[in-house]
Amino acid sequence: MLNLDKNTTDRVNQWLEGDYDEATKTAIRQLIDTNQTEELSDAFYRDLEFGTGGLRGLMGVGSNRVNKYTLGAATQGLSNYLKKQYPGKQIRVVIAHDNRNNATTFAQIVADVFSANDIYVYFFDALRPTPELSFAIRELDCQSGVMLTASHNPKEYSGYKAYWNDGGQIIAPHDKNIIAEVNAITSVSQINFTPQPAHIEKIGAEMDVLFLDKVKAVCLNPDAIKAQHDLKIVYSPIHGTGITLVPQALKAVGFTHVSLVEEQCVIDGNFPTVVYPNPEEEEAMTLSLKKAKAIDADLVMATDPDADRVGIAVKNNHNQFILLNGNQTGVLLFNYLLNQWEAKGKLKGNEYIIKTVVTTYLIDKMAAAKGVTCYNTLTGFKFIGALMTELAGKSTFIAGCEESYGYLIGDHVRDKDSVVSCTMIAEMAAYYKTQGKSLFDALMDVYLTYGLYQENLLSVTKTGKSGAEEIAALMSGYRSNPPATLGGRKVVIIKDYQHSVEKNLLTGTETVIDLPKSNVMQFITEGDYIVSARPSGTEPKIKYYVSVNTKLNSVKDYDQQTAGLNALIQSLKADLL
Repeated sequence: MLNLDKNTTDRVNQWLEGDYDEATKTAIRQLIDTNQTEELSDAFYRDLEFGTGGLRGLMGVGSNRVNKYTLGAATQGLSNYLKKQYPGKQIRVVIAHDNRNNATTFAQIVADVFSANDIYVYFFDALRPTPELSFAIRELDCQSGVMLTASHNPKEYSGYKAYWNDGGQIIAPHDKNIIAEVNAITSVSQINFTPQPAHIEKIGAEMDVLFLDKVKAVCLNPDAIKAQHDLKIVYSPIHGTGITLVPQALKAVGFTHVSLVEEQCVIDGNFPTVVYPNPEEEEAMTLSLKKAKAIDADLVMATDPDADRVGIAVKNNHNQFILLNGNQTGVLLFNYLLNQWEAKGKLKGNEYIIKTVVTTYLIDKMAAAKGVTCYNTLTGFKFIGALMTELAGKSTFIAGCEESYGYLIGDHVRDKDSVVSCTMIAEMAAYYKTQGKSLFDALMDVYLTYGLYQENLLSVTKTGKSGAEEIAALMSGYRSNPPATLGGRKVVIIKDYQHSVEKNLLTGTETVIDLPKSNVMQFITEGDYIVSARPSGTEPKIKYYVSVNTKLNSVKDYDQQTAGLNALIQSLKADLL
């Protein structure tokens, strides 16, 4: 069969001869008849990996694609695990989906398989944001949930995110145990696709109302919103689920002048107006910025397709719109929340915030100044959610964030939430406007108080098996022969999260890192420059997170000092590559 290795050929034959539908077999034969060797090889050379966050991949036929059968196997494996965890109990799950092509069909398949396994399914009647799924799991006292989404990946992708009973993405030990159950599904005959319609209940508007009530309850300064209700806000859902709740949430808290980017309010899994549906990318914000300039907006916000992340743009001191990075938005939010909690007498000494180890340490500095505990978790909001669950009833949660544009204010969910984030960002803009300031002015105030911090992310992609080996060699080298200096400054602390060891090179002392093991290395220099190296677990890619800082004496020095820090960031990167 064409020029395929034996393992790939065996998988192709298994699908052609097995109990797969005729449309699938026809699609495979067409690939064979048209000599699509490369496509066949990529579609069948392995089974699509059910990782610790679920599935994500290209849509199409094959064992390495997102389709009816790979989703069915994932759901059957999850169902089997749930039955072992809750013997004799009526298990309940929630299912939601984003705007991806085939999302409705895929969600129905997942609902059918759950119901076929005697699991009761609450099924959202149309697309909804990821955070509402997390909320619904908690609200309906469910044991699990699934979100059909590929986040900000290109249109060819789909995905499957699995959640546990606290509304957070699945973590240890459940993650590895579920993976084992999914891997045990070796034949399509082991998947029960025959639905029990009586086990599927549609939900929708009533859950929206409950969710929006929680969002409104987070508001700290309703008077500021009332005074600036006509704040000029531009919002785009980038063709995704944000359109279902973000405009409603902004209206619910009192904003009356929200201008939508109409071209991007069209729900379309082809994302026709962008190259990449990611609010981190300037290109994806082009239409939003165009509209903002046309109406002289105060604030620009855009959410990713499943509406768990938000990117914003504000006017700088040159009256030009600039995109803030995820760290800067997080700094603004945390500074506002900490100051407002303090001003309103809400800080009782038992409050905490959470961020990830690769998110700006300016936030740690701000929290310390207010006497608020700042926890650092591994990368991934699932770890923030898990810590919230662990601390529930013991301490008071204020907010959580990660540098990749994910924020949570309030404890109504266990995942990042762009809906509540958009309302709080807008409230923050309204509050500062009542003080005669912009969000950029507020950011400068933070820098003047705590220091000017600049962060940058470098993602290096290698290719194939050799690329993965090269990245492994890099990480091994960082451990066996770590850099003595970075950016001209001596490295004083090395944190190895894989071996759970933090070593102070000045004193020679070692301390245990009390976090799950992760293949991350972190180097801290004199003056608290920080470089973190983190390989991807699923592809030959390594990410470098770099943070530098300096004192800012005057806003007029900001541009010059930022340029200097950016040059410094490049030198730190060069020292590691």
